[in-house]
Amino acid sequence: MRPDTPAAHITEAERLLRTATQYPGDREPLLLQAAAHLELAGDRPRASTLYDSLLAGTPAQPHLIRALKAANLWEYGHEAEARAIIDGLRREKPSDAAPWQIAAETLEAHDELEAAQATLTEAAGLLAAEPAAEDLPHATRSLLTTRHRVRRMLALPHDEWDDLADRLHTAEVPLDELHDPKRLWSLGSSDPAELRAEITRLRSELGTYRTALSRPFPVAVLHWPEAELDELLAAYPELEAEYPTYRAHLTDIEASLRELAQAGTPNLGIVPATVPSYEAFAASEAASPANADLLPQYATTLAARGRATPWPPARTAACWCGSGETYGKCHGAE
Repeated sequence: MRPDTPAAHITEAERLLRTATQYPGDREPLLLQAAAHLELAGDRPRASTLYDSLLAGTPAQPHLIRALKAANLWEYGHEAEARAIIDGLRREKPSDAAPWQIAAETLEAHDELEAAQATLTEAAGLLAAEPAAEDLPHATRSLLTTRHRVRRMLALPHDEWDDLADRLHTAEVPLDELHDPKRLWSLGSSDPAELRAEITRLRSELGTYRTALSRPFPVAVLHWPEAELDELLAAYPELEAEYPTYRAHLTDIEASLRELAQAGTPNLGIVPATVPSYEAFAASEAASPANADLLPQYATTLAARGRATPWPPARTAACWCGSGETYGKCHGAE
């Protein structure tokens, strides 16, 4: 569960730092998680130190780390350095959406709307070069949604990428209404209908506000490959109530993720599970692997180590279940 007090965030950051020493191969995602918790705890200088330590090596995601560092620096008074980092990112033209979006949201948060719009437009030209192409990765879709919001605040007319963002948006509230800067907020109303409408708008906004990579708090669901599930249930038959059959397991994964997505939960992912890894985790927690309460904790720990695959995949990408079919023809089918 995501902590909600500074002390809890510090505790979680320390736990992640200890885990990083145990799993040096997963050091980068674990330190990114720890830095995010330190930011939420208000310890921004220490978070910057973690970003610097990652950048001192050869990180797998240098653009993402630099974008997060810039966002953090600006929040505690280092505007000039943050601007320089963002300008450098724009010149380097990252090929993934997350650094672009984090940089643009940093500019937006500090009332630099024109610069945010220009940054997002550069990214759209690079990552969604064909505005008619609708089968885009989740992170690129999120970037187009953010661009739509910024352009609405600037009162700019729709262009092809705004039209694409509208088509890709599946929530109940249309993007034009969701991003209307003149929208009347009704939370103080005593009219139940107005309150319900505003709650619907808020849920929709929460579900589309951040890209999956912009802040590392993924909600991860375990996927046991069939051979691993057979081994798990043979060793720990107490878990059969959780996994009655392999087919039911796959169905439950997709159904759970769709339900979470419909409720507006961002940052959804799937983590592959193995029996040896699960047993090692249980031993580290001084608990029995037969304890079903351990399963969600195991999923969260794998996600923190960067093992989660974002969900949903593109409809033309391979399905997460490993069937060999595309997602659109397999679990992504209506």
